[in-house]
Amino acid sequence: MARDLMPCLWFQSEALEAAEHYCAIVPGSHVDAVTRGPDGQVILANFTLAGKPVMALNGNPNPGFVDASSMVLSCEGQAELDHVWDGLLQGGAAKACGWLADRYGVAWQIVPDNLPQLLDPSDPEAAARVMQAVWQMIRIDIATLEEARQGGGTQ
Repeated sequence: MARDLMPCLWFQSEALEAAEHYCAIVPGSHVDAVTRGPDGQVILANFTLAGKPVMALNGNPNPGFVDASSMVLSCEGQAELDHVWDGLLQGGAAKACGWLADRYGVAWQIVPDNLPQLLDPSDPEAAARVMQAVWQMIRIDIATLEEARQGGGTQ
């Protein structure tokens, strides 16, 4: 039986730098262990990100991440969402619909923790209004999504 599942982000040489960067931005995060080779160079950084285990590995001969694999981080409230968004965006690029690529090229979806309720399929018209609002955003604005769910805002 499988016991653990964790993402592994493969960097050229920035594994520890990236882990420390993420842990400084995301609440509930910390570096757990660093494995070094005989030469003292970092091979692996294990860290906890928002309470979940993540592995960062050095040695990628072909640098680059793709949007097809992204980190989804749900945030409690607009202030936390803005803090995380701003921190991860430093040196990166905003995309659309709550997506960004950080300075290392890792794709992130920064979403509110109430997004599942806002997209509740029991009211398909309300869920469609919320999705329409999301599609018009770069950074997610929770109040606008809640207004769309209630029937106001973007239609």
